[in-house]
Amino acid sequence: MALGAAAVAVVALLAWSAMQGDAPAPVVANARPAAPGAPHFFGPVQAGGAPPPPGDRVAQRRVLVENVQLTDHTYCSYRTASQYPVGSRPMTENPDQNRPNDPVTSMNAMHADGGGTDGRIQLQTSQSRVYMASGESVAFSLRAVDADGNTLPLVITRAIAEGITYRGTRTTPQVSVPFVDDGTGADPVPNDGAFAGVLAPAQTGLASFNGTIRTEVRYNAGGKSGVVQFDVIYTPELPGTWAGPPREAVEEGSLVFHLPLDVRIPGRYIVNGRVDDARGRPVALLTFNDVLGPGPNDVRLTMFGKLLRDEAPVAPLTLRDVDGYLLKENTDPDRALLPRLQGKVLTAAAHASKSYSDAEWQSEERSRYLTEYGKDVREARARLTAFDPAAPPPPSECIPATR
Repeated sequence: MALGAAAVAVVALLAWSAMQGDAPAPVVANARPAAPGAPHFFGPVQAGGAPPPPGDRVAQRRVLVENVQLTDHTYCSYRTASQYPVGSRPMTENPDQNRPNDPVTSMNAMHADGGGTDGRIQLQTSQSRVYMASGESVAFSLRAVDADGNTLPLVITRAIAEGITYRGTRTTPQVSVPFVDDGTGADPVPNDGAFAGVLAPAQTGLASFNGTIRTEVRYNAGGKSGVVQFDVIYTPELPGTWAGPPREAVEEGSLVFHLPLDVRIPGRYIVNGRVDDARGRPVALLTFNDVLGPGPNDVRLTMFGKLLRDEAPVAPLTLRDVDGYLLKENTDPDRALLPRLQGKVLTAAAHASKSYSDAEWQSEERSRYLTEYGKDVREARARLTAFDPAAPPPPSECIPATR
């Protein structure tokens, strides 16, 4: 439908241009391309509506000015969004990735055991993680409160973990998960009405299960029976292991963190790391995405030089909370997790800021798109100048005005 509408709009514009003779044929759009990825076309598209009447020069000029502004905004937006590589991005763009090891918390109305919900009883829940590598454990907790936030007496009647199977192709054992409120294990405070339990698949009959494990907890709160479910994705196979101390170096104007990895299963690996400055301010999300062969490998997490110069972090920088996985195609789950490196991994030396390059990132694809978007800007300005030579075009967001 969208392609058809665009085609109709182009035909209408061509027809209008032919009737105008020397009058330019402006093209207007209100759609803006996604960045840093490129759209499926070059140049703007028709926003809709009939072109201005031939004699209405004020309206014609307004359309041409809007087209100049749009093409300029498209060029500048893409240039700004793509000035850093995809593997080195400001943390402000990825706030949801900043604290990957924080518990997942929620509060919802109690789900009754027989169906339906009861809004008078709210259930506070948390789980320490969603994805679990081989040998890891996950902690769950729950607490019931009334509408005023007062803790309600809670009794856990049953808590069972079981692998979720599809089409009956696998059978999995049921594992009991003890929940306690005695200040032991994952429960930090005794007798506060919050119960906690720990699931460690490697120590149970689920040790070889690969996929989603669901823990179903049945409880009684406020004299009513309820049920809550916790899901985790567990991968028992270990695709690789971290194989030595990390190091850092300034290379080609960027700060590079090197993490030795001994690969057991070759394939495409995706590894993420977070960088904070000396004051604890989150600065960047670094990503490695490449195919690795078996044996010793070097995972490079690169803090791009221009990003470092633009963010002006307080040195030294610290790499923390590294997680990664082997990407698997056409299977569920679609990954095998590496052991996570939780907390501080490496603090870099306090390199001088002039050690880092302030050049924008370059690639063949980026150059190609900037060339095409720049061509759109020049053509839009040329049409406006031809229509009204006496009036200067509107200023650019990021480049000098083009005649």
